[in-house]
Amino acid sequence: MKLNVYLAGEIHTSWREEIIAECQSQKLDISFTAPVTDHGASDDCGVTILGAEPDKFWHDSKGANLNSIRTRKAIKDADVVVVRFGEKYRQWNAAFDAGFAHALGKSLIVLQMDEHQHALKEVDAAAQAVCTTPSQVAKCLSYVLSGKLS
Repeated sequence: MKLNVYLAGEIHTSWREEIIAECQSQKLDISFTAPVTDHGASDDCGVTILGAEPDKFWHDSKGANLNSIRTRKAIKDADVVVVRFGEKYRQWNAAFDAGFAHALGKSLIVLQMDEHQHALKEVDAAAQAVCTTPSQVAKCLSYVLSGKLS
């Protein structure tokens, strides 16, 4: 069995690299995709490609719309969507990605800190697993592929 996994959410820490490294060390047959994690490129792609906007709303809108092409495709193609809610910024986009994945019937793994349990209770209720470390996510993916506990 092979899995396509989309790693959505927070872009300011190395959680993606940790999951990928652990899965690769176990030689798991997983293909990973992710949003653009270069914050500046993600924010400015719309105006860089389509032209400047004097109004910040339209600047952000152009970038968000362009990024949504990648996000939609990746979530639609995923077998499992992992959504990370970080501590530094409110993760509205992560909640949106989790809801979109759930609406499409995708398997959902949430990665969050314990202190977010109450705030994310509805998102957690839609998830097949709620993890607090990248290692737990990798172990979930390993179990799904092998059916064995490591």
